[in-house]
Amino acid sequence: MNIAVAPPLQVGGTLFTPEQLSAIATILGPDTKIEMTPFKQIYVQIPVEQREAIQAALEQAGLEVYPAGFVSKSLIACNFCKGAEDAGLETARTLNQAIAGIETPTPLKIGYAGCALGTSEPLFKDIGVVKMRDTFDIYVGGEPKGIKVAAAQRLLSGLQEDQLVPIITRIIDFYRAEAKGKEKFSKFVNRMTLAKLQQIAG
Repeated sequence: MNIAVAPPLQVGGTLFTPEQLSAIATILGPDTKIEMTPFKQIYVQIPVEQREAIQAALEQAGLEVYPAGFVSKSLIACNFCKGAEDAGLETARTLNQAIAGIETPTPLKIGYAGCALGTSEPLFKDIGVVKMRDTFDIYVGGEPKGIKVAAAQRLLSGLQEDQLVPIITRIIDFYRAEAKGKEKFSKFVNRMTLAKLQQIAG
């Protein structure tokens, strides 16, 4: 089976320490297949029966372990270049804890940017969150691949921090309940319409 491994969200971006890389090699062994993904996680193949022990050892090394496959991925965040407080690092960590690893019809990528520069490209994720000084905007339906690349549409703006998790989890739950088979989230947004999603987000 595959598991997804990532370092914690932190100022500076997706940073592995040498000790963490050494721990990955030691815990998983020399023959393990390791894949770098486009959503800032690495996939590693492990025996199913060793999952709990391997996860515990990786977490002991300061790494985070998530399910792989058709789930909402861990938050794809910016480098918090404006500093942890100004860019909302704790907000991003809270959001990541709430959304990472939820089973979804297709893999769901959620982006976070601590300012309007949007260096993590949140408008090209399925769901994007952008911190705008003291409030937050949510975007939905970004499409980064293929010949029909499209930026996400703004769903809501001027939100407070404590509104983010309830709204985004409602959107994910609605997608899980109403998607047609393995319907991509961007197609789901277009089919359901922005107005309907705004109503669901409530």
